[in-house]
Amino acid sequence: MARSNRERWLVVAIPYLWLAALFLVPFFIVFKISLSQDVTAQPPYEPVFDLSGGWDVIRDALGQLNFDNYSYVLSWDNEFLMAYVSSLKIAAISTFLLLLVGYPIAYAMARAPKSIRPTLLMLVILPFWTSFLIRVYSWIGILSPEGLLNQFLSWLGAIDQPLELLNTDTAVYIGIVYSYLPFMILPLYSALEKMDETLLEAAADLGCPPLAAFWKITWPLSLPGVFAGCLLCFIPAVGEFVIPDLLGGSDTMMIGKSLWTEFSVNRSWTVASAVAVLLLIVLVVPIVFYQNIQQRQMEGR
Repeated sequence: MARSNRERWLVVAIPYLWLAALFLVPFFIVFKISLSQDVTAQPPYEPVFDLSGGWDVIRDALGQLNFDNYSYVLSWDNEFLMAYVSSLKIAAISTFLLLLVGYPIAYAMARAPKSIRPTLLMLVILPFWTSFLIRVYSWIGILSPEGLLNQFLSWLGAIDQPLELLNTDTAVYIGIVYSYLPFMILPLYSALEKMDETLLEAAADLGCPPLAAFWKITWPLSLPGVFAGCLLCFIPAVGEFVIPDLLGGSDTMMIGKSLWTEFSVNRSWTVASAVAVLLLIVLVVPIVFYQNIQQRQMEGR
């Protein structure tokens, strides 16, 4: 009995230890830096919470917490608030586009013969076998004025002048939808593949049209996959850096680019850390919302 309790505690403790080591500790370090002040040194900030000084030093530091960096980030006279809003807008629109594109693909995969479903699933995850950076770089050659897309449209006679797609928000949307599409398809496929097809047959026997059966049966049963896919795409898209940096123009403002600028160009680790902490707080909201929905569904059962 004691061994069983010990094994059960070990199973529960391992995820919490993993979370503490790879999330809580790094988060505390970043939060600590965000309460510091910039200095000309290496590292370029004044340390706070010096643990080597003992509890008295830590207690004195707690009484002198400095939130100036957060006040600066949240002030109206800088670009950070606009970067937050722009990131949320781009991520929300991209997630909506991903759902529009990914749902029909996942639905077709779930209704395909079982013999070819593993092959279709492999084709979805096949892009992961190539470097993410290379895949994003390839879109520069596709979307540039002399790229493949403009050449193809000119050959068809659809355009007279090359389309200006590169260095625009449109290119960022294309890059995000292309890069994150598997993250939307896989949860949707998992939810749709488990659905009992006899429900649709019963609805058809009762005279329910196919479209009405989809909205009354298929769509509600696939909502767990929809929420999971949207979260898997929305959360990383908000903090995306590579895609807007390579495909977006100078007017494309996203918080990932602002973080890189503060860290690498302005050498302001303290402000960048404050931006990162606030971004994490913003992203926690949809996660908590999704968990509450899941808990209500489980309680409803």
